[in-house]
Amino acid sequence: MIISAHYCFLWSGGLQNNGNSSMLPFTVSLTVYFLLNVLLIWMYFILSQSHSIKDILHSFWSKGVVIESLISYGSTLVLSIILTILLKEEQLFGLFLFTILSVLLSFAFQKFFELFKESEERANKDFLTNLYNHGYFKLKLDETYKNLGNKETFSVALLDIDDFKKYNDQNGHLQGDELLRFIGHFLINKTKMTPYTPARYGGEEFAILFPDVTKDEASVFLNKIRKDFNDTPFKGADDLPLKCLSFSAGITEYEPGTYNSAELLNKADKALYYAKAQGKNNVQIYYEEADVYQNDLYLVKEIENLEQQLQIFLPKDVYTYQHSKRVFKYAMDFSKKLELSEHERQTLILGALIHDIGKVEIPRDIINKKGKLDSHEWEIMKKHVLWGKEIVSTTKKYEELLPLVELHHERYDGKGYPSGLQGNNIPKLARILCLIDSFDAMTTERPYQPTKTFTEAFAELRRCAGTQFDPQFVEPFIKIIQEKFPALSKKERLEQEPKRAAQ
Repeated sequence: MIISAHYCFLWSGGLQNNGNSSMLPFTVSLTVYFLLNVLLIWMYFILSQSHSIKDILHSFWSKGVVIESLISYGSTLVLSIILTILLKEEQLFGLFLFTILSVLLSFAFQKFFELFKESEERANKDFLTNLYNHGYFKLKLDETYKNLGNKETFSVALLDIDDFKKYNDQNGHLQGDELLRFIGHFLINKTKMTPYTPARYGGEEFAILFPDVTKDEASVFLNKIRKDFNDTPFKGADDLPLKCLSFSAGITEYEPGTYNSAELLNKADKALYYAKAQGKNNVQIYYEEADVYQNDLYLVKEIENLEQQLQIFLPKDVYTYQHSKRVFKYAMDFSKKLELSEHERQTLILGALIHDIGKVEIPRDIINKKGKLDSHEWEIMKKHVLWGKEIVSTTKKYEELLPLVELHHERYDGKGYPSGLQGNNIPKLARILCLIDSFDAMTTERPYQPTKTFTEAFAELRRCAGTQFDPQFVEPFIKIIQEKFPALSKKERLEQEPKRAAQ
């Protein structure tokens, strides 16, 4: 940096013995020195971290590092100019001041970086276990989810210490804190030679992020350290039901079409719950078809609950209420013919019933308008998916319905809304619901568009296969409708419509 600054000084016309007349070359040389310094610092962060250059630059800018660096170097530049003038007039005294100030600045910068590093660690670390905290883990998980490539994958695991409450009751909370501290040290040691990110998720629950690791590989790792944990002596462990320290864990792996990182945590939590139910001290992988917590009785109960929610449409928008009921019935029929797990089938059915709940926020004059909506009204209408997401997200047990509520107007070619997702990046159930919803919209009377016959609607579905709709579901859905309503003419269908709506 010094050599580069020296030659830039000479190249820009600077003379080493010419005081004030060399102000511009002096500024150029110090600017080059600054830029090289910052470049080297960025190279250090790029080499020492797994973040992309874009993320590092964004982090530097968002945290004010660039602005602080400019201010610091600006101050140094001004001070250097003053010292240069002083050196010319009082060489020995100027050299003495320059040396003293350089040493003091070095200590000041060193202390600044130490304080910055310490404050950053405090913000990201759990004070008891020295693991990363809940907030940092969520940010890391979101970052991994957003930056994932098409051929990449990752897994997430949630761990829960078995019988921790009993241990606390028998040994006291201070000893319970010692156990948590010990577990933190244990997980740090087991993952320190890996790219895995362990964290304290809350209470006696921990989480591990496995980048570029499948669920089966994560399971092998967790089972290995689980056995090591069982064999580790610890005060009071002999009094636990299993006569040793143990944990249960649930694992899930990212799959294309995953709605967001919260969906992964929810699946890992279900697998963890299942591991607990299987007698504790074991590791379970989440599989859709193994979701033992859903059954037909649950489905009936939830349909009743959601139908009560739909009643709010009746005074304001009878069409949306009837439309939701018809889409729900289509989803019931279609889900039986698709290769869906029981859990997926139930999620599709419940999502179909509640998918347009956000329209309750749309003004009555827009939702019941005769004729085509103008651009402003259409933009308001499109917001119903986001309003629906807000309404449904207030109830935690319905969070699995969020992808269907928010994304049922995404298009297979990426030209839908609200996010413009494309292909398999759209969750599978949302792609199916888009097809069902569009078919009912085409084949029933709407205030702002003409009605199509079933035959016309079939032609439209086929025409839009691969653009608006996922082509793999178009023909199976048409086949179901043809079996359910064979050869209905428009007149016959319109006569049947009031009967179907009343069923």
